[in-house]
Amino acid sequence: MDITIVIVNWNTKDLLCDCLESVYETVDDLSFEVIVVDNASRDGSVAMVREAFPAVDIIENSENRGFSAANNQALRVMRGRYALLLNTDAVLTKGAVHELVAFMDGHDEAGMAGGQLLHEDGSRQNSIANFPTLFSLLMNLPLLEVLFPGRYPSKRYEHREPRAVESVIGACMLVRREAMGEVGMLDEGYFFFFEETDWAFRMRRAGWKIYHVPSARIYHLQGRSIGRDARSRMAFYRSRYRFFDKWRGRAYNTAVRGIIFARLIANWLLTSVGTVLTVGLNRELRNKWVVYSRLALWHLKGCPPA
Repeated sequence: MDITIVIVNWNTKDLLCDCLESVYETVDDLSFEVIVVDNASRDGSVAMVREAFPAVDIIENSENRGFSAANNQALRVMRGRYALLLNTDAVLTKGAVHELVAFMDGHDEAGMAGGQLLHEDGSRQNSIANFPTLFSLLMNLPLLEVLFPGRYPSKRYEHREPRAVESVIGACMLVRREAMGEVGMLDEGYFFFFEETDWAFRMRRAGWKIYHVPSARIYHLQGRSIGRDARSRMAFYRSRYRFFDKWRGRAYNTAVRGIIFARLIANWLLTSVGTVLTVGLNRELRNKWVVYSRLALWHLKGCPPA
């Protein structure tokens, strides 16, 4: 079998339906299986899959185990030469998976490959990720992308040919079974966010290469499956701090936390002023103030688990 397509779902029934439809409409020249791992959804997702997509294998969890652990459940039983990890908010275009598989088949050194993610209007999304560093936090990342496009590739420039990168955005990524066998599966210490960054980091340390393949195009309804509230931001920060602590050390991680906390306080002050000047009538400002307040307080408490 060529591919095992793994989709982790948590209360995103409609997105999951669209995602699965795109799989069966576009992947027609490869042998594949689909495994949906459901993290205790309460929106009828499992029933929908059973009724509309009877060929899909379903793993039902009694609790939300997080992204890494749920993916690993499917990876342990995969039959494909490759695993395609696909978010529920991703929609494949015709030929996208074929492009990824063809590239990986022609490049034995490739451990992981991702395509070009697109907004609903067809405009490019960031599909490439650099490993986070203290320098990139201190500097303005968009400025680094302009000044050093070779070192910090981004959606600012159209990439016409595949290129080796540090990491890819995990909404749709193809991973070689042999690479997984060497470096292990996803680190389940990441509940959500940074799991693919950690995976790519381990693969590169083991000598595998990570590639961006722009001819593989995938619509990504960014953020629809996770939300944008303070709780989601906390999950992001928690994963980022785990990455730094794991790979850079505690002192490095402490410096990172200090920088991020300083930025949160600055944003909190700015939104506080804006909220006062608008007498609290600007809903967007008011919501931002609430989010920054919760995030700053969470940091003061030592970033406790949810």
